[in-house]
Amino acid sequence: MRVLGLDYGEKRIGVAVSDELGLTSQGLPTIARRSRALDLKAVRDVASRHSCRTIVVGLPRNMDGSYGSAASAARRFAEDVKKATGLPVELADERMTTLIANRALIEAGESRASRKSHVDRLAAQLILQGYLDSMRQKQENDGPETHSATDERLDAPARGENKRA
Repeated sequence: MRVLGLDYGEKRIGVAVSDELGLTSQGLPTIARRSRALDLKAVRDVASRHSCRTIVVGLPRNMDGSYGSAASAARRFAEDVKKATGLPVELADERMTTLIANRALIEAGESRASRKSHVDRLAAQLILQGYLDSMRQKQENDGPETHSATDERLDAPARGENKRA
């Protein structure tokens, strides 16, 4: 079962897909944001082309665990993705993924211009890999999760979300 991972941003959407076994995530070309309708069509096309059964959208959280306006935007996007694709959508904590992605690209010697085009893809890979690892851990433990990158299901009520978006 393939899973699609998305890192929703103001200018770009980072995209990653799992392998068939749900063990690893691979980056795909980033989607340049144009309009909500075109963005959703692009996501739907990628999910269909890779036969994805679930979509994971990164949910930005503040370091104290609270939610801000970026989380509200990600939630709205996730709801729209769910409607556009008809697939289950889950939200995953994406704290630090962009920072980790940037540091990895700097250590790899990527130029600033090159990092811009790769950071969203790598962040999507990190979000998706965290989700895959937590699902695998849950299956191995065959019980309740003790720690998970999965934050919540899309239809669950928001906990501590800042309503001033």
